[in-house]
Amino acid sequence: MRKIKIKIEGVPYEVEEGNTILQAARQCGYEIPTLCSFHDGECSQGSCRVCLVEATGARGLVAACVYPVSEGMEIRISTPKALRARRDSVELILSNHATNCQACDKNGSCELLHVAKLVGARENKFRGEKTPATYDDLTPAIIRDTSKCILCGRCIVRCEQAHGRGVLGFINRGFDTIVGPVDNMSLAESPCLMCGQCVSVCPTGALMSKPEDERIYAAMEAGMHVIVQTAPAVRAALGEEFGMPIGTPVTGKMTAALRRLGFEKVYDVNFGADLTIMEEGTELLGRIKSGGVLPMITSCSPGWINYAETWYHDLLGHVSTCKSPHMMQGAILKSYYAQVKGIDPKDIFVASVMPCTAKKFEKERPQLMKGGIRDVDAVITTRELGDMIKRAGIRFRKLPDEEYDQDIMGDYSGAGVIFGVTGGVMEAACRTAYYLLEGKEHDPVEFREFRGFEDIREATVEMCGMKVNMAVCSGMRSARILLDQIRDGTSKYHFIEIMGCPGGCVNGGGQPYVRPAFLPDEDPDILDTFRLKRANAIYSEDERQTVRQSHNNPQIIELYEKFLGEPNSHTAHALLHTTYAGREPFRVQAT
Repeated sequence: MRKIKIKIEGVPYEVEEGNTILQAARQCGYEIPTLCSFHDGECSQGSCRVCLVEATGARGLVAACVYPVSEGMEIRISTPKALRARRDSVELILSNHATNCQACDKNGSCELLHVAKLVGARENKFRGEKTPATYDDLTPAIIRDTSKCILCGRCIVRCEQAHGRGVLGFINRGFDTIVGPVDNMSLAESPCLMCGQCVSVCPTGALMSKPEDERIYAAMEAGMHVIVQTAPAVRAALGEEFGMPIGTPVTGKMTAALRRLGFEKVYDVNFGADLTIMEEGTELLGRIKSGGVLPMITSCSPGWINYAETWYHDLLGHVSTCKSPHMMQGAILKSYYAQVKGIDPKDIFVASVMPCTAKKFEKERPQLMKGGIRDVDAVITTRELGDMIKRAGIRFRKLPDEEYDQDIMGDYSGAGVIFGVTGGVMEAACRTAYYLLEGKEHDPVEFREFRGFEDIREATVEMCGMKVNMAVCSGMRSARILLDQIRDGTSKYHFIEIMGCPGGCVNGGGQPYVRPAFLPDEDPDILDTFRLKRANAIYSEDERQTVRQSHNNPQIIELYEKFLGEPNSHTAHALLHTTYAGREPFRVQAT
């Protein structure tokens, strides 16, 4: 990109042509407040008016988040006119905003409060009637509270850019404008994927994940055998809740914290990921050999499953029948584990720590219950775990590194770890499928062709004389391309991995918020590549493992020998596989 010369506050800089004033200012070390634009360049067309600055060549003040820089432009951020305008914009937003900040999930990470302090907003400068509010908590995953919505439009943009669907949009006009599904219906009645991408970009508490920590505390008080299991991506991001750099792996400290919170057993869902590979890989090979429905599509992401059931229910036969890893592991905890430990499954309470809000919805599916007992009883996000640790007074950064519990399901492979990033499920599957077909390990162990963050990645892997065509994508906008190919009969693939969130679980809707305002020590370039930083933390843990293929996990081998029999056995199907059901497509907002 060509460099151009500009001045900010009279100081000369060279910046990339095509950048907005906001992007250029951040790169040059200035923080212009904003509420409608966020770290990776996504913006809702300057709707919040909080980033107003003066610039040569412009008539009046301009919104820095959408106004492009040009050769020779001089930008003034701190003129009295610009300062007053930004303060007025924030004060007008506050005049229509709920003020129960102490009870808000975004307390401590609320961008509106941060910006209000930054601009010097005055108390009750503008007073008047407030827009009638909607409070929607009918889903198991997401709460929508329009009394805290500032109409920035970030959620609308993220939903459309990630998934190509306008589940959220502006409703009504003028003073009565709110954001929500069409006709202000509940998210529970909409085609929302429950992925939480809207939550991850909301600058206030208008969109929040539904907390479940009280359910865990209640189970502990009731004397239940409370077990916690953590997803691969959590370890790559939890440290950010305690001021650690993006991409710091904190597996040992996380395990230590969970023990101090009172959980009786602390397990890693990587074991469940290894189990998934054994079941899913066997299912794939069975379909290829028997002429079954192909391409087969992964089923680990509940957001993707919600999307498939709504928009592509005619293709559900292509989706693997495997449960997701944490649900598989929950089923084993309430069957084999309960049997070995001599505990009634009804007395076992399983809590999953997930990077994903859709997992909250997933655990409530009736298909994932056996005899009225859920596989998993509670799902908390990475952010919720951070809150629980802080609430308990645990000094996270001072904790020693501790190991997961090692009995029954303590071992895991590097293949299980990489489930947390897009392409990880495919790579893990290839490591085992290659062995099953060739009778030897692939050298090198990695299948790096599936790594990266491009919209769609594809590769052909030769195994036992067969050429197996595979594709990987994340985010439903990309998935639609591959799904439409299956519909029109032009798909060339045998196996497709789909993850709901762009970048995979490392960018899940339950992960710590990534905000430039709250990460002053991070370089802007690092903020734009936070998914890569978290992914690298996961890949580094894979490389540290002695066992890096799911089929070599000794406890997985033991589980099949003593309990399941073999992959895809009758017992395995009863516990580890599920079914899906089509839903009628709902109305969506025009995009």
